[in-house]
Amino acid sequence: MSLRLFNTLTRQKEEFVPIEPGKVKMYTCGPTVYDFAHIGNFRAYVVADLVKRYLKYKGYKVKQVVNLTDVDDRTIKGSQEKQFPLNEYTKRYKEAYFQDVKSMNIEMADIYSEATAHIKEMVELVKKLLEKGHAYQLAGSIYYKISTFKDYGKLSKMNREDLKAGVRISKDTYEKEEVGDFALWKGWDEEDGEVFWEMEIGKGRPGWHIECSAMSMKYLGKHFDIHTGGVDLIFPHHENEIAQSEGVTGEKFVNYWIHNEHLLVEGRKMSKSLGNFYTLRDLLEKGYNPMAIRYLLIATYYRQQLNFTFEGLDGARNALQRLYDFIDRLKDVKSQKSHPEVAEILEEAQKGFEEAMDDDLNVSAALGKIFDLVKEINKFIDEGDFSSQDAEKTLVLIERFDSVLGILKREEITLDEKVVELIQKRNQARKDKKWEEADKIRKEIEALGIILEDTPEGTKWKKRT
Repeated sequence: MSLRLFNTLTRQKEEFVPIEPGKVKMYTCGPTVYDFAHIGNFRAYVVADLVKRYLKYKGYKVKQVVNLTDVDDRTIKGSQEKQFPLNEYTKRYKEAYFQDVKSMNIEMADIYSEATAHIKEMVELVKKLLEKGHAYQLAGSIYYKISTFKDYGKLSKMNREDLKAGVRISKDTYEKEEVGDFALWKGWDEEDGEVFWEMEIGKGRPGWHIECSAMSMKYLGKHFDIHTGGVDLIFPHHENEIAQSEGVTGEKFVNYWIHNEHLLVEGRKMSKSLGNFYTLRDLLEKGYNPMAIRYLLIATYYRQQLNFTFEGLDGARNALQRLYDFIDRLKDVKSQKSHPEVAEILEEAQKGFEEAMDDDLNVSAALGKIFDLVKEINKFIDEGDFSSQDAEKTLVLIERFDSVLGILKREEITLDEKVVELIQKRNQARKDKKWEEADKIRKEIEALGIILEDTPEGTKWKKRT
């Protein structure tokens, strides 16, 4: 079965066919670095990571570009409130973003493009749009004239009349030629303070949308395979990217647009005013394993809204622990008695996993196939009908699945002296048949985040996920 992806542009699943055989060029809308990224942001980032990982699993060589928006209204406002130069203010959040990416086991992109490092490329695009009659100047700013682009609205399926009815009124709405025209270059005013560039098109700064057009085309070319982002970016951001890019080149900009649905928290839109706004760091500070967070963010089909709850996060943690326990159990298999059905079961599991992922990245179904495998193999191990060679083959397959899912990363930990002493004390209590004392010590150890398991080979421990 070939990979089929839901293309927002056509509103249907399509077989994925790259522009260049064996290679994929992919652009991901990354963070606006004015604050720490929240869990809704990270749903978009892990979905993009999932797309990339599965393409690599399928044998493609993927070139991914992720942008960092480090100049816009929010970054300027934040830097002014904190009284820091813009570059110093955004540097903190760029560094935090990369730390969070590492925590979430998101593979690094080939290129991270900072908007402020690509002003020249943006200006060149604006100049070409002016030359082609797609843009006009007004009071020091330059606007895209959407009436000149006949396909405007083809991504969002929004027509210009709907746009006039629903557009948010801004201070320059009544000056523009049409309400939907958007800024390519914002002329400097005193609200921007020291944030401006003196360029041949005027003193000012770029509009948000032109940044992604300039950077994606610089590194991926004027026509590339995949563009990812959240559904909140379909309009106006991605719609405007298409208008700008195709307005300059006269060619199709992107073949496949992949958008993940919104994340809700306890059934409501995430908002600081509602007290349900969580950054990734908030959850890590509560003691949650980042892999459990990643599991929760990918386990729901990406085109469905994900309702984040702490009950759901606990469920993800338990599911992840089940996989960790299964891996540990496979590593402990010593039997040489092989089960004749293992090869067939592993083959069926791989087939089921790939069929699910080929169907528009249906991770929930893919995870179901993995847990079916866990159940079957655990039964063989219980019956003593499973060899160490079988276990090794199963581990290889699980690792292959995880090259896509990226959820089984475990930090190497060592026990501190206090826990070691408590385990020794408990073992002695068990040896002396002081069961009540041993149980009390076990609970004390569990409160420190360590789970004990008594086996014929002795007491084993693991960190709570």
